[in-house]
Amino acid sequence: MSWIESIPYEKAVGKLKAIYDRLSGGGKPIDHVLTVHGLRPHTLEGHLSLYRSVLHHSSNTLSPWLLEAIGTYVSILNGCEYCKVHHLRGVKNKLDDDLKFREILTAFQNRTLEIVFDNREVAAFDYARKLTETPAFIQPTDISNLRKSGWDDGEILEINQVVAYFNYANRTVLGLGVCLE
Repeated sequence: MSWIESIPYEKAVGKLKAIYDRLSGGGKPIDHVLTVHGLRPHTLEGHLSLYRSVLHHSSNTLSPWLLEAIGTYVSILNGCEYCKVHHLRGVKNKLDDDLKFREILTAFQNRTLEIVFDNREVAAFDYARKLTETPAFIQPTDISNLRKSGWDDGEILEINQVVAYFNYANRTVLGLGVCLE
């Protein structure tokens, strides 16, 4: 599960139990990335709020599959197998196109994004890479490049927030030893 104590559904009480009940809605298992917050339920609430706002809010304008793909790419860059596996499923489900999904998977594995994604999307992935690997080197020209590729400022904000969220989630998972089993 993780390197620190995680509280499973069966042992949850009070506020944590109430959050778990909302999450499990019908007895579904609760992901380890969430149960790792069990000792501090307020951080679980913050994590969930950020996750939902960044990936699942009705006001987002980017395709849900693209948001998931950007997040998956960040997870690959960070070596976060847990998030990669979980969010590849999200890409597949939201894309609903098995052939395109297999092409994306191959592009991620071979680092050949330009074969599957258009120039506009590749610019978003380039920004995600730079913000993930060398955040101190982001410059105004990086934003200008996104604009030149066809992204408006609201879309740039969505891309930025997905990258920032996944870096947070990856560091939570990797830093606490959250595992898939």
